[in-house]
Amino acid sequence: MVNAIFIIVSLAILVIIGWMAKGFFFTSIIPLVFRILVGIVAVGGISLLAIVIRDRVIQAKKEDFKEVDK
Repeated sequence: MVNAIFIIVSLAILVIIGWMAKGFFFTSIIPLVFRILVGIVAVGGISLLAIVIRDRVIQAKKEDFKEVDK
């Protein structure tokens, strides 16, 4: 249940960010080169964040607390 809520909130945040970025990427005032560079940086940053989160989740599953009661 918590995972489903987390997914729904994450998707909602992505939709809001996409809606806000639409104005930036579809304007003709900003040169195309800068829009492409910002897109590349955004995709790279999101990819790095996803990798860090995935690694942390995998590490948390492998942690063994022998002296801690669950």
